[in-house]
Amino acid sequence: MKKVVVAIGGSSGSIYAKILLDKLHELSAQTTAVGVVMSDNARYNWTHELGNEDYKNYDFDFYDKMDFMAPFASGSAKYDTMFVCPCSMGVLGRIATGVSNDLTTRAADVVLKERRRLILVTRETPLSLIHINNMKTITEAGGIICPAVPSFYSRPATIEALSATVVDRILDLAGFDINTYRWNEK
Repeated sequence: MKKVVVAIGGSSGSIYAKILLDKLHELSAQTTAVGVVMSDNARYNWTHELGNEDYKNYDFDFYDKMDFMAPFASGSAKYDTMFVCPCSMGVLGRIATGVSNDLTTRAADVVLKERRRLILVTRETPLSLIHINNMKTITEAGGIICPAVPSFYSRPATIEALSATVVDRILDLAGFDINTYRWNEK
């Protein structure tokens, strides 16, 4: 059973956040808590990219981006996994330098200091040396950088199926028991 934080950042890639929330809903038997925090840009991009505000329809605990009273703002709440999906280079940079100026960066700081699982689904190309060094810093601190790079070997037929190849990968990294395409397995 997992306690999970999902931070939805403001970079492009709302489809990844939507599919992650959909799959976490399907995997509710494997979680005891799912806390969600969205930036203002995340809400804007969701509406712009997906054409709806369906993020309002999920039965998860949503927290304001500045709500430092959220349980996962402290290590004592024992949230074991945090996804930042999608993760902008700005959020990544603040996490890498320990700047905890909102709930997303505070929660990431907590997850790292408690030696729990932080998975950043980065969305940027090309990368500058600053981005790469920030990724190195987070990796050395115990975080996992998992760029939103879909795989094609399962021959996904829709944008949702293509995006799910990324989400399934991060759910695997978090230790969820999922049914997904596995290379060269029947």
